Amino acid sequence: MADALPYKIAVLCYLFDERGRVLLLHRRKPPNRDLYSPVGGKLEQGAGESPTACAIRELREEVGLEVTPADLHLTGIVSEAGFDGRMHWLMFLYELNRPVGDGAIAAMEFDEGRLEWHAPEDLPGLAIPATDRDVIWPLFWRYRGRFFMAHIDCTGGDELRWRLEQPAGGA
Repeated sequence: MADALPYKIAVLCYLFDERGRVLLLHRRKPPNRDLYSPVGGKLEQGAGESPTACAIRELREEVGLEVTPADLHLTGIVSEAGFDGRMHWLMFLYELNRPVGDGAIAAMEFDEGRLEWHAPEDLPGLAIPATDRDVIWPLFWRYRGRFFMAHIDCTGGDELRWRLEQPAGGA
């Protein structure tokens, strides 16, 4: 029963370099093991961590970047109901509002996986989660620099249902 599933809260952080390539994590651990996703992680709910503080912490831990709230733009909020039949997700999507310079990332490999730079046009050929490929990335590109909110219903088996709940002003 979907309403009995636990809710997880996480952030995803979209980083680009000076050439416009996006930084993705080739994941070694669940969720989305062996798939590519932006860096990020779960909020420390027990500590009352805010989504912005989580994004700052994850960027420090996974990428080695020190950023401030002013360096981040909240691009979107995405909820996913019934992910893998095991949980619901509430995800805050942040974009670093400045490019990451060459050599700014100290280690491209760590326990979570391997960081890789990819050109945006290469994303369709990468192994990425269906929800990212079909919903989140298209909305990110469409509303980049603005804001959107979407809900994805993963309870329909292979059928992905979703709706845009809060589009940014304009198309």
